[in-house]
Amino acid sequence: MAATATLGLVNLLPKRNGNRSSGLKPVPNPRPSCLPRLPSAPRPHLPSPALPLLSDAPSIPAAAAAAVAFSLPLFFHPQVSSLLLRLFLYPLIAVEVMAFPGWKDALAMDGEFGILEGRTFALVHPVVMSGLFFYTLWAGYLGWQWRRVRTIQNEINELKQAAPAAPMTVAAGSDAEASSPASPTPAEAKIQQLTEERKALLKSSYRERHYNAGSILLGFGVLEAVGGCLNTWIRTGQLFPGPHLFGGAGITALWALAASLVPAMQKGNEAARNLHIALNTLNVLLFVSQIPTGIDIVFKVFEFTNWP
Repeated sequence: MAATATLGLVNLLPKRNGNRSSGLKPVPNPRPSCLPRLPSAPRPHLPSPALPLLSDAPSIPAAAAAAVAFSLPLFFHPQVSSLLLRLFLYPLIAVEVMAFPGWKDALAMDGEFGILEGRTFALVHPVVMSGLFFYTLWAGYLGWQWRRVRTIQNEINELKQAAPAAPMTVAAGSDAEASSPASPTPAEAKIQQLTEERKALLKSSYRERHYNAGSILLGFGVLEAVGGCLNTWIRTGQLFPGPHLFGGAGITALWALAASLVPAMQKGNEAARNLHIALNTLNVLLFVSQIPTGIDIVFKVFEFTNWP
């Protein structure tokens, strides 16, 4: 079947100088190719002549058939190529041109990443990190309040050990009548005050709130630290070594180190608790040092980018 179709395609090809093997005479060209073609009057539509059947094609050598089959693949045919262009290539070009109208002004570098290079995404990092700075202070306050719960209990225990118990006196001539209670000593009043304060702190659940705040700070902080570097690379194609980059890397490392001390802190290791406080204090100081350099970077974002 394939061989018959190939023979039929060869038979339909125009013959330049006739077919010597079949003995046919060459057909003369009725009009020289050099003359211009004049416009002709409209002619009535005539039915196309029936094409010869492929099975009626004369036989030719197999080598010639193979050469024609390989030299004239179907997708090189002009009509097939035009159809492929209309179906696939032209729509793709139209999508590229029309899919992102208005994004050209937002491109800060080469436009390879679309709106990711614009001002909107560039401002995500400073906005999020500003919020995380205040959230760091809030998490520190919660941790300090939870520490107060433990230290108050230690103060109460020390006061109880230092203050001896007041003796109970019994009046003479009475079987079980106790004397009137004496006024509380300053130590007892202090113990009562600290006990009430500790009860109020326990009701606020500072331990759970501090743990949740630290987890959120660690997750979003590390994510946005990496996101800030990625956004800088998308907009400029490089990173800029300097105080802001190194300070941000230090803050991220301190977050990880402080979180790694939590298991030891839960076991009551006081050294781990003190180191946790020291690391987070240094973290806050680094955060404060990031503010001037961060503001300068925001000004550069407004200078070299456009909305959106």
